[in-house]
Amino acid sequence: MANSKNPGKSSASTVEILHPFHHEVFSASRAGHLDSRLRRFIYRPDRLAERYVKPGDCVLDFGCGPGFFTREFAKKAGDTGSVIAVDLQEEMLRLLREKLEPEGLMPRIRTHQCAQDSIGLSPEWDRKIDVAFAIFVVHEVPDPKKLFREISSLLRTEGLLFYSEPPFIVSGKEFQDNLALAQEAGFRVIESRLFFVNRAAVLRKE
Repeated sequence: MANSKNPGKSSASTVEILHPFHHEVFSASRAGHLDSRLRRFIYRPDRLAERYVKPGDCVLDFGCGPGFFTREFAKKAGDTGSVIAVDLQEEMLRLLREKLEPEGLMPRIRTHQCAQDSIGLSPEWDRKIDVAFAIFVVHEVPDPKKLFREISSLLRTEGLLFYSEPPFIVSGKEFQDNLALAQEAGFRVIESRLFFVNRAAVLRKE
């Protein structure tokens, strides 16, 4: 599938104004830590895909990194489905392509380099996504409210968003504040759970 870019960054001062909880972006130079046997054993991305992705689904993997979850989403979506893998860092997307191309999964995957303050997908994707994932990444975004609005626009009615954050980076208050922003964007929380030790919620677009 095609790749696309939407480069651009917000200034540090803008980041502070938009979101006081904004955290540092995980560098692509440390991407090896994100796709290890230990993480696969702990997080079981295959089980996550099995639970929330159906064959033929169009999936958004926001903050995909080097493709740790993307791989299983693409497998589950199958030849009739697709995954849009979105990341701020082109290096992460390059690693994803290099890893998943030999596995024959890239025909199902479209990579997209977003801007720091916007997903930036073209309007043709509005209301085309069946399920979206934002795993361990919203805390890196300068304006979560805008992010949730963008994801809502991309999801079909009753589409799902799986959102999770690590407790050693994101406090319970920050997580709940972000859930409130998601609800303002048109989502309803339908499930609260732990994803290993991480806070997680499943939200449905109303």
